[in-house]
Amino acid sequence: MPPPTQTPPPPPPPTPQAADRIIAVSSRRQRQTVARLAAEIWRDHYTPIIGNAQVEYMLEKFQSLEAISEQIAHHGYRYYLLQHDHQAVGYLALQPQQEVLFLSKIYLRKSARGQGLGKQAMHLVVQLANELNLPKIRLTVNKHNTIAIAAYKRFGLTRIGKQVTDIGGGYVMDDYVFEAKLPIGEMGGRGI
Repeated sequence: MPPPTQTPPPPPPPTPQAADRIIAVSSRRQRQTVARLAAEIWRDHYTPIIGNAQVEYMLEKFQSLEAISEQIAHHGYRYYLLQHDHQAVGYLALQPQQEVLFLSKIYLRKSARGQGLGKQAMHLVVQLANELNLPKIRLTVNKHNTIAIAAYKRFGLTRIGKQVTDIGGGYVMDDYVFEAKLPIGEMGGRGI
């Protein structure tokens, strides 16, 4: 009598890239990494949109080690590093506010876009909003940042207004305001 036929075990469930991680920023070294990523990403992405002078001004004012440390220590910001293959490739910053989780920053190196890291980051944003019992996510985005605008729309955010903010030094941030009410449906897109 032949041995009973055995069915092979099912394949293991798909897992996210083992090396993709989102890490809460807590140390000075991690804040330095965020500042270095900001300088690299902003110079590459924003110089064609707002010009070199405004990029350098904004990096110093909002994304220097000192500015990041101040935001965390005194303004309730939470920063996170995005890692792929054990390398920091982006970051995000959130600020809980009344009735809304403000997504202040979400940036990825160009080489890391389209790999699902933005989607993972957005899932974290939704998770944190739920944990904090905040019913909405809100962000601002430069009106000419078409790549990010398209991604935010894919992730279920809706443009609710415009905002021009004087940031000093003769510069303004000319932004759209996007928002999503929780729960957000299935988030699509290939990443931010």
